[in-house]
Amino acid sequence: MENNTYTKHIAIVGGLVFLAALSRIIPHYPNFTALGAMTLFGASQLRSGWQALLVTVLALYISDLVINNVIYADYYDYFTWQISPFIYVAFLLVFGVGRLLRGRISTPNVALSSVAASVLFFGFTNAASWWIDPLYAKNLTGLATAYTAGLPFFWSTLAGDLFYSAVLFGGYALVQRTRVIGAFQREQ
Repeated sequence: MENNTYTKHIAIVGGLVFLAALSRIIPHYPNFTALGAMTLFGASQLRSGWQALLVTVLALYISDLVINNVIYADYYDYFTWQISPFIYVAFLLVFGVGRLLRGRISTPNVALSSVAASVLFFGFTNAASWWIDPLYAKNLTGLATAYTAGLPFFWSTLAGDLFYSAVLFGGYALVQRTRVIGAFQREQ
């Protein structure tokens, strides 16, 4: 891609990632957000790994600041929330899946990556919750209890990742197709 085209590409992808982050702020069903899809999309669409990571982490961090310090400020302080570092690590794992998706974007690959993102996020964050939360026994039974307690959230996360992946990847494909069709029509 030439420099001007790539700058537009970054702006479109970055804008879509930040719009997806807003899905956390607007009223929604618990865990039905675009975070996994946003991470997959940003990681797979931006050629520079640091740009992709920066856009994704900034969108996550800014939405966290709004959620934890404005929307739910009465419930906890963002900087003392113990699970937060584990959530960011889980999204780094999802980011890795998105980088593997780069250059291999197809409907089946996006769907499989969305499922993988949901499973990774669920597995990692529920293990962290088990480790941190004193309500869970620190044995296999406690771990199983933590995973069982998280199952309703897993299904919402999976549905959100699949839905928003379709919206982000499909929407971007439509934008690209429209731009290509428009460019072709102008040449004739």
